[in-house]
Amino acid sequence: MTQRSSSTDADIGRVMNIAAPLVVLLLLATIWHLAVEWCQISPVLLPGPLAVLQAAWKIRESLLAATVRTAVAALGGLLVSCLAGTLTAFLFSQSRLIRRALYPYAVLLQTVPVIAIAPIIIVTLGRGFLSVSVVACILSLFPIITSTTTGLLQTDAALEDLFRLNGATRWQTLLRLRVPGALPYVISGVRIASGSAIVGAIVGEFFVGSSESGLGALIQRKSASLVLSELYATVITATLLGTVVFSLISLGSEFVLRRWFGMSLSGRP
Repeated sequence: MTQRSSSTDADIGRVMNIAAPLVVLLLLATIWHLAVEWCQISPVLLPGPLAVLQAAWKIRESLLAATVRTAVAALGGLLVSCLAGTLTAFLFSQSRLIRRALYPYAVLLQTVPVIAIAPIIIVTLGRGFLSVSVVACILSLFPIITSTTTGLLQTDAALEDLFRLNGATRWQTLLRLRVPGALPYVISGVRIASGSAIVGAIVGEFFVGSSESGLGALIQRKSASLVLSELYATVITATLLGTVVFSLISLGSEFVLRRWFGMSLSGRP
Protein backbone atom coordinates (compact mmCIF):
# COMPACT_ATOMS: atom_id res chain seq x y z
CA MET A 1 0.00 0.00 0.00
CA THR A 2 2.80 2.38 0.90
CA GLN A 3 4.69 1.58 -2.30
CA ARG A 4 1.57 2.16 -4.40
CA SER A 5 0.97 5.49 -2.67
CA SER A 6 4.59 6.53 -3.23
CA SER A 7 4.35 5.57 -6.90
CA THR A 8 1.15 7.60 -7.28
CA ASP A 9 2.75 10.63 -5.61
CA ALA A 10 5.74 10.31 -7.92
CA ASP A 11 3.47 10.18 -10.99
CA ILE A 12 1.55 13.23 -9.80
CA GLY A 13 4.84 15.03 -9.21
CA ARG A 14 6.01 14.29 -12.77
CA VAL A 15 2.73 15.54 -14.23
CA MET A 16 2.94 18.72 -12.17
CA ASN A 17 6.52 19.30 -13.30
CA ILE A 18 5.24 19.41 -16.88
CA ALA A 19 1.82 20.98 -16.34
CA ALA A 20 2.84 23.86 -14.04
CA PRO A 21 5.27 25.53 -16.51
CA LEU A 22 2.76 25.10 -19.36
CA VAL A 23 0.01 26.77 -17.31
CA VAL A 24 2.34 29.68 -16.53
CA LEU A 25 3.27 29.94 -20.22
CA LEU A 26 -0.39 30.07 -21.28
CA LEU A 27 -1.11 32.64 -18.58
CA LEU A 28 1.77 34.88 -19.73
CA ALA A 29 0.71 34.56 -23.38
CA THR A 30 -2.85 35.49 -22.44
CA ILE A 31 -1.71 38.55 -20.47
CA TRP A 32 0.54 39.54 -23.36
CA HIS A 33 -2.33 39.23 -25.87
CA LEU A 34 -4.79 41.14 -23.71
CA ALA A 35 -2.26 43.90 -23.02
CA VAL A 36 -1.66 44.41 -26.75
CA GLU A 37 -5.38 44.35 -27.57
CA TRP A 38 -6.73 46.48 -24.71
CA CYS A 39 -3.94 49.05 -24.75
CA GLN A 40 -3.97 49.10 -28.56
CA ILE A 41 -0.20 48.88 -28.75
CA SER A 42 1.13 49.23 -32.27
CA PRO A 43 2.67 46.05 -33.76
CA VAL A 44 5.66 48.23 -34.63
CA LEU A 45 6.35 48.58 -30.90
CA LEU A 46 5.06 45.25 -29.53
CA PRO A 47 3.60 42.52 -31.74
CA GLY A 48 1.07 40.17 -30.19
CA PRO A 49 1.74 36.49 -29.52
CA LEU A 50 -0.31 35.40 -32.55
CA ALA A 51 1.72 37.66 -34.82
CA VAL A 52 4.91 36.22 -33.36
CA LEU A 53 3.68 32.67 -34.00
CA GLN A 54 2.82 33.58 -37.58
CA ALA A 55 6.26 35.12 -38.04
CA ALA A 56 7.91 32.02 -36.59
CA TRP A 57 6.03 29.83 -39.06
CA LYS A 58 6.97 32.16 -41.92
CA ILE A 59 10.71 31.94 -41.19
CA ARG A 60 10.59 28.37 -39.86
CA GLU A 61 13.26 27.05 -42.23
CA SER A 62 15.89 29.66 -41.39
CA LEU A 63 14.85 29.50 -37.72
CA LEU A 64 15.30 25.73 -37.59
CA ALA A 65 18.66 25.86 -39.38
CA ALA A 66 19.94 28.60 -37.05
CA THR A 67 18.71 26.71 -33.98
CA VAL A 68 20.53 23.55 -35.05
CA ARG A 69 23.77 25.48 -35.67
CA THR A 70 23.59 27.19 -32.29
CA ALA A 71 22.71 23.96 -30.48
CA VAL A 72 25.59 22.04 -32.07
CA ALA A 73 28.09 24.81 -31.28
CA ALA A 74 26.83 25.10 -27.69
CA LEU A 75 26.84 21.35 -27.05
CA GLY A 76 30.30 21.04 -28.58
CA GLY A 77 31.60 23.75 -26.26
CA LEU A 78 29.78 22.16 -23.31
CA LEU A 79 31.33 18.77 -24.02
CA VAL A 80 34.84 20.23 -24.07
CA SER A 81 34.19 22.26 -20.93
CA CYS A 82 32.92 19.13 -19.12
CA LEU A 83 36.11 17.28 -19.96
CA ALA A 84 38.47 20.19 -19.23
CA GLY A 85 36.57 21.30 -16.12
CA THR A 86 36.48 17.81 -14.62
CA LEU A 87 40.20 17.24 -15.20
CA THR A 88 40.97 20.66 -13.73
CA ALA A 89 38.84 19.85 -10.67
CA PHE A 90 40.72 16.55 -10.26
CA LEU A 91 43.95 18.53 -10.18
CA PHE A 92 42.58 21.09 -7.72
CA SER A 93 41.35 18.36 -5.37
CA GLN A 94 44.81 16.80 -5.10
CA SER A 95 46.75 19.83 -3.90
CA ARG A 96 45.78 22.84 -1.81
CA LEU A 97 48.78 24.74 -3.18
CA ILE A 98 47.73 24.14 -6.79
CA ARG A 99 44.16 25.11 -5.93
CA ARG A 100 45.23 28.39 -4.32
CA ALA A 101 47.60 29.19 -7.19
CA LEU A 102 45.29 28.43 -10.12
CA TYR A 103 41.73 28.92 -8.87
CA PRO A 104 41.82 32.73 -9.29
CA TYR A 105 42.58 32.19 -12.97
CA ALA A 106 39.57 29.91 -13.26
CA VAL A 107 37.47 32.75 -11.86
CA LEU A 108 38.71 34.95 -14.72
CA LEU A 109 36.81 32.72 -17.15
CA GLN A 110 33.60 33.92 -15.52
CA THR A 111 34.51 37.58 -15.33
CA VAL A 112 36.26 38.38 -18.63
CA PRO A 113 33.67 39.81 -21.07
CA VAL A 114 33.38 38.10 -24.43
CA ILE A 115 33.85 41.37 -26.28
CA ALA A 116 37.29 41.72 -24.68
CA ILE A 117 38.55 38.34 -25.89
CA ALA A 118 36.69 38.34 -29.21
CA PRO A 119 39.57 39.97 -31.16
CA ILE A 120 42.01 37.36 -29.83
CA ILE A 121 39.69 34.51 -30.83
CA ILE A 122 39.13 36.00 -34.29
CA VAL A 123 42.85 36.47 -34.92
CA THR A 124 43.63 32.96 -33.67
CA LEU A 125 40.75 30.92 -35.08
CA GLY A 126 38.93 33.25 -37.45
CA ARG A 127 35.18 33.70 -37.55
CA GLY A 128 32.82 30.75 -37.63
CA PHE A 129 31.64 27.63 -35.88
CA LEU A 130 34.89 26.80 -34.06
CA SER A 131 35.19 30.27 -32.55
CA VAL A 132 31.57 30.19 -31.36
CA SER A 133 32.18 26.80 -29.70
CA VAL A 134 35.26 28.21 -27.96
CA VAL A 135 33.20 31.07 -26.50
CA ALA A 136 30.54 28.59 -25.34
CA CYS A 137 33.27 26.48 -23.74
CA ILE A 138 34.81 29.46 -21.94
CA LEU A 139 31.50 30.62 -20.47
CA SER A 140 30.44 27.13 -19.37
CA LEU A 141 33.77 26.02 -17.90
CA PHE A 142 33.72 27.78 -14.52
CA PRO A 143 30.49 26.18 -13.12
CA ILE A 144 31.88 22.73 -13.82
CA ILE A 145 35.24 23.49 -12.22
CA THR A 146 33.79 24.98 -9.06
CA SER A 147 30.99 22.40 -8.59
CA THR A 148 33.21 19.41 -9.25
CA THR A 149 35.99 20.75 -7.03
CA THR A 150 33.50 21.31 -4.22
CA GLY A 151 32.18 17.78 -4.56
CA LEU A 152 35.64 16.21 -4.59
CA LEU A 153 36.56 18.08 -1.41
CA GLN A 154 33.39 17.04 0.47
CA THR A 155 34.59 13.49 1.12
CA ASP A 156 33.97 12.06 4.59
CA ALA A 157 37.23 12.23 6.60
CA ALA A 158 36.50 8.83 8.20
CA LEU A 159 36.26 7.20 4.78
CA GLU A 160 39.51 8.85 3.73
CA ASP A 161 41.20 7.45 6.83
CA LEU A 162 39.80 4.01 6.02
CA PHE A 163 41.21 4.13 2.50
CA ARG A 164 44.55 5.35 3.86
CA LEU A 165 44.72 2.54 6.43
CA ASN A 166 44.14 0.01 3.68
CA GLY A 167 47.04 1.38 1.66
CA ALA A 168 45.00 3.00 -1.12
CA THR A 169 46.92 5.27 -3.46
CA ARG A 170 45.80 8.80 -4.31
CA TRP A 171 44.55 7.57 -7.67
CA GLN A 172 42.49 4.81 -6.08
CA THR A 173 41.06 7.19 -3.48
CA LEU A 174 40.14 9.64 -6.21
CA LEU A 175 38.41 7.14 -8.48
CA ARG A 176 36.76 4.91 -5.88
CA LEU A 177 35.88 7.42 -3.16
CA ARG A 178 35.97 11.04 -4.27
CA VAL A 179 34.50 10.72 -7.77
CA PRO A 180 31.39 8.66 -6.81
CA GLY A 181 30.69 11.00 -3.90
CA ALA A 182 31.14 14.07 -6.10
CA LEU A 183 28.80 12.89 -8.86
CA PRO A 184 25.76 14.94 -7.67
CA TYR A 185 27.98 18.05 -7.63
CA VAL A 186 29.30 17.27 -11.11
CA ILE A 187 25.77 16.87 -12.44
CA SER A 188 24.70 20.13 -10.81
CA GLY A 189 27.64 21.91 -12.45
CA VAL A 190 26.77 20.48 -15.87
CA ARG A 191 23.15 21.61 -15.50
CA ILE A 192 24.25 25.17 -14.75
CA ALA A 193 26.89 25.07 -17.49
CA SER A 194 24.34 23.96 -20.09
CA GLY A 195 22.53 27.28 -19.85
CA SER A 196 25.83 29.16 -19.93
CA ALA A 197 26.85 27.24 -23.05
CA ILE A 198 23.69 28.27 -24.92
CA VAL A 199 24.18 31.89 -23.87
CA GLY A 200 27.85 31.67 -24.82
CA ALA A 201 27.05 30.31 -28.27
CA ILE A 202 24.47 33.03 -28.98
CA VAL A 203 26.71 35.81 -27.65
CA GLY A 204 29.66 34.31 -29.50
CA GLU A 205 27.72 34.51 -32.75
CA PHE A 206 27.32 38.24 -32.17
CA PHE A 207 31.07 38.81 -31.94
CA VAL A 208 32.97 35.92 -33.54
CA GLY A 209 30.38 34.08 -35.63
CA SER A 210 29.98 34.28 -39.38
CA SER A 211 27.06 35.95 -41.13
CA GLU A 212 25.59 32.49 -41.86
CA SER A 213 25.80 31.33 -38.27
CA GLY A 214 23.06 30.53 -35.79
CA LEU A 215 20.50 32.33 -33.68
CA GLY A 216 22.83 35.16 -32.65
CA ALA A 217 23.45 36.18 -36.27
CA LEU A 218 19.76 35.76 -37.06
CA ILE A 219 18.85 38.05 -34.15
CA GLN A 220 21.26 40.66 -35.52
CA ARG A 221 19.71 40.47 -39.00
CA LYS A 222 16.14 40.67 -37.73
CA SER A 223 17.08 43.58 -35.45
CA ALA A 224 18.55 45.47 -38.40
CA SER A 225 15.46 44.81 -40.53
CA LEU A 226 13.15 46.15 -37.78
CA VAL A 227 10.65 43.32 -38.32
CA LEU A 228 9.79 42.95 -34.64
CA SER A 229 7.52 39.93 -34.97
CA GLU A 230 10.35 37.92 -36.54
CA LEU A 231 12.83 39.32 -34.01
CA TYR A 232 10.58 38.24 -31.12
CA ALA A 233 10.16 34.81 -32.71
CA THR A 234 13.93 34.38 -32.93
CA VAL A 235 14.52 35.53 -29.35
CA ILE A 236 11.80 33.23 -28.02
CA THR A 237 13.30 30.33 -29.99
CA ALA A 238 16.67 31.03 -28.39
CA THR A 239 15.02 30.99 -24.97
CA LEU A 240 13.23 27.73 -25.72
CA LEU A 241 16.49 26.18 -26.91
CA GLY A 242 18.12 26.91 -23.56
CA THR A 243 15.08 25.56 -21.72
CA VAL A 244 15.01 22.34 -23.76
CA VAL A 245 18.73 21.67 -23.31
CA PHE A 246 18.51 22.33 -19.57
CA SER A 247 15.44 20.07 -19.24
CA LEU A 248 17.03 17.21 -21.16
CA ILE A 249 20.19 17.36 -19.06
CA SER A 250 18.06 17.53 -15.90
CA LEU A 251 16.12 14.42 -16.96
CA GLY A 252 19.35 12.58 -17.68
CA SER A 253 20.76 13.71 -14.36
CA GLU A 254 17.64 12.50 -12.55
CA PHE A 255 18.03 9.07 -14.16
CA VAL A 256 21.73 8.82 -13.23
CA LEU A 257 21.18 9.88 -9.62
CA ARG A 258 18.27 7.51 -9.12
CA ARG A 259 20.19 4.64 -10.67
CA TRP A 260 23.41 5.23 -8.71
CA PHE A 261 22.19 6.75 -5.47
CA GLY A 262 18.44 6.12 -5.30
CA MET A 263 17.79 9.86 -4.96
CA SER A 264 16.40 12.73 -7.01
CA LEU A 265 17.94 16.11 -7.78
CA SER A 266 16.14 17.51 -4.77
CA GLY A 267 17.99 15.05 -2.57
CA ARG A 268 14.86 13.03 -1.67
CA PRO A 269 14.65 9.26 -2.18
